[in-house]
Amino acid sequence: MTASRLVHIFSSAVCLSLALLFISSCSNAPQDRFQGYVEGEFVYVASPLAGQLESLQVQRGDQVKAGDPLFALDETAEKAALDMARAALVLSEAEFTRQEKLFRMGPAAAQDYDRARSTRDQDQQRVAQAEWNFNQKRQAAPVAGLVYDTLFRQGEWVAAGKPVVALLPPQNIKVRAFVPETQVGSIHYGDTTQVTVDGVPNPFIGKVSYISPHAEYTPPVIYSRESRAKLVFMIESVFDPEISRGLHPGQPVDVEFKSK
Repeated sequence: MTASRLVHIFSSAVCLSLALLFISSCSNAPQDRFQGYVEGEFVYVASPLAGQLESLQVQRGDQVKAGDPLFALDETAEKAALDMARAALVLSEAEFTRQEKLFRMGPAAAQDYDRARSTRDQDQQRVAQAEWNFNQKRQAAPVAGLVYDTLFRQGEWVAAGKPVVALLPPQNIKVRAFVPETQVGSIHYGDTTQVTVDGVPNPFIGKVSYISPHAEYTPPVIYSRESRAKLVFMIESVFDPEISRGLHPGQPVDVEFKSK
């Protein structure tokens, strides 16, 4: 047998061995790892009243605490209404005090006293409503979290109930994975969840909080490993040391579930 023939046989054997090794490695791939994505449930902060955006105290990427000011709308009309309501209350309180003294002394009619008291009470309600309207033009953060987005610029008109700031509290970040029907029975509430993110060496550890009672087709947002490499994400760098690395809404992840 010639040397070239021996080399050809040897090469064929090596290729066959590598092919068998590849098939074996594919067949031994972990079956408890599922593709998923990060989902964020945002808190949209709006004013119940319309107005021009007078000031915006935050920007995307800021971290805020509960009670921190977010934005203020023009409050000229509400301030005028409040001043008028307070002025009317001063007069009605003075009239009520006068009628009350007369009523106790005897000559004043009960009808005048009741009318003065009713007017005073109505003015008090108008002041309370005017104060509420005035305060609603300035909104603060209802919860602590990341300022994920600002939806208006200073000077723009904001309709009533239209969100101006979108907050993302850390507790509202979750991972959604889709598990085959044949394997969902082995997963239970409270099981440990291990989430792996591209480019992050250490996994994120969580726990199962919800299992859907209904089956559905795999949604198109789940990406194959081949297409994941082609995805791009806009990264906005910030330099606040308090901002920590974490999960980002829309990010594809790998998920493993560990039963108790």
